[in-house]
Parts: sequence; C-alpha cells; structure tokens
Amino acid sequence: MSYAERRIVKSYSDLFEGLSSISKIELIERLTKSLKTEKKAKYDAFFESFGAFGSDNPAEDIKAIRKFRSKELKF
Repeated sequence: MSYAERRIVKSYSDLFEGLSSISKIELIERLTKSLKTEKKAKYDAFFESFGAFGSDNPAEDIKAIRKFRSKELKF
C-alpha cells in the first residue's frame, strides 16, 4: 500500500469513528458489494459505447444523406 493510500484509509477511518454501529455495518456491506462487482464490466461497457450510433442504415447510406453547404467567410 502506498503512502497516499495509507493516508486516505487513515482519514476515512477517522471519519468512521463518529458513526453509529448500524451505519458502520451498512458501510461494510456496501464496501463488500463493491468488491464483488467486476471492474471489467465497467471497462467493457465504456469501450462498447464507441461506435454505438443507433441506426440500422449502413454507413454508406448515412454518408450519402449528408449535406454540406458552402459558406463564404469574410475577413
């Protein structure tokens, strides 16, 4: 564990001292649940979102539909 991680754990443990027993148990349950969830699922969901344009049309059709207008810029 790095120095920064030890400081973070110490800071949180100091905060938890003021909590009631029920709150501490709830916190333990949530931490346990977070450890059981796979981080890979979040990682995969992030990369699966790329290219997720919601259309059944092929890319060529979408490109053909695009319209460009030329606009003269005045300086």
